[in-house]
Amino acid sequence: MSLYIFIVLLLIAIYPYVIYPVIGYVIVCIKRLFSPNINHDNSTEYKTITLLIAAYNEELFINEKIKNTVELDYPKDKLKVIFVTDGSDDKTPEIVSAHKEFVHMHLNERRGKIHAMHRGVLQADSEIVVFCDANTYLNKDSLKHISNAFQNPKVGCVSGEKRVISDKKDSAAPAGEGFYWRFESFLKKIDSELYTAVGAAGELFAIRRDLYEEIPNDTILDDFLLTLSIVKKGYKIKYEPRAIASEYGSVSVKEEMKRKYRISAGCFQVLFRNPWLINIFKYPVVAFQFISHKLMRWLTTPLIIAILIPYNIALAIIYPDNKLIITLLILQALFYLFSIFGYFIQHLNLKNKYLFIPYYFTMANVAQFVGLWRFIKGNTSVKWERAERIKRK
Repeated sequence: MSLYIFIVLLLIAIYPYVIYPVIGYVIVCIKRLFSPNINHDNSTEYKTITLLIAAYNEELFINEKIKNTVELDYPKDKLKVIFVTDGSDDKTPEIVSAHKEFVHMHLNERRGKIHAMHRGVLQADSEIVVFCDANTYLNKDSLKHISNAFQNPKVGCVSGEKRVISDKKDSAAPAGEGFYWRFESFLKKIDSELYTAVGAAGELFAIRRDLYEEIPNDTILDDFLLTLSIVKKGYKIKYEPRAIASEYGSVSVKEEMKRKYRISAGCFQVLFRNPWLINIFKYPVVAFQFISHKLMRWLTTPLIIAILIPYNIALAIIYPDNKLIITLLILQALFYLFSIFGYFIQHLNLKNKYLFIPYYFTMANVAQFVGLWRFIKGNTSVKWERAERIKRK
């Protein structure tokens, strides 16, 4: 056994979290020095937009969503709002249908979000289609920022920023999710400036209507596959941090893991069906970004983390006087002790939310193994088991 092998494994494990962000940030800074920044922020030539909201049993959130949608600042003659409530058996269809300013589509049969989205897109006659979840709230100017981003003809998709609504004190689930999305937003900004964002979050993203293509009904991550298909056509996904979709966090880590397991299985499905994403010869920049930002986080890091502790223990036994080996072992042990501590305090609302990071990080990597196993077994349905969200008044 070699300490050098251990160091290499450790560097590979932290690559998507530390090394790639640093490399990407440096490249972006260099690009900014030599590339002119074309600003479309002051454009008033707003594009026609269809705001498409697929809502399944969103009775708890739908009234707030409707109010939020009405308050959006966008020319009314250029905005069409479609709610699709297929399969909902609560009061969601009834509440939406009372608002005649919206187009309301409803089927009693539940056939999944992809089918609902496709039905809605077929009714869109606008230049841009904006997809938004029913339990997220958009900032007032979000659609204007999205429209301006499309002034660049190379942009085929715009990804908004997801934010988790946070209190001064939070439990492990919303705190961990909040940290994750702040980090993910930082990476999306780097990716977007480097070349293209690698996919978009389903909470808020927009595409050119003429670039839409129907995706298979058994797709787990519809937003991810749909947006990446636009990159394959030669267009870019622009990250727009001023278009914000805010939502409440999961009520518990257990509920959050429902979502993580499904997302993880969907990630492996996308990779298995789209090998072009790692074709460094045909798509060198996209492949570099995808491998660095996504693939290594899904697969390489969880696998290496699983073997680092036993490997480090073995090295400590062989080289008991090596201070670096002992230090690394102590640091790893402390990290997992904090993870265990986070497990026992996960339901407490704490002001110091950083205490939850080791626990949330550990559970997120466990979710990758569960998701991979579910993908291999093929037992993940597109009709996802929804995670219960916090509902604050």
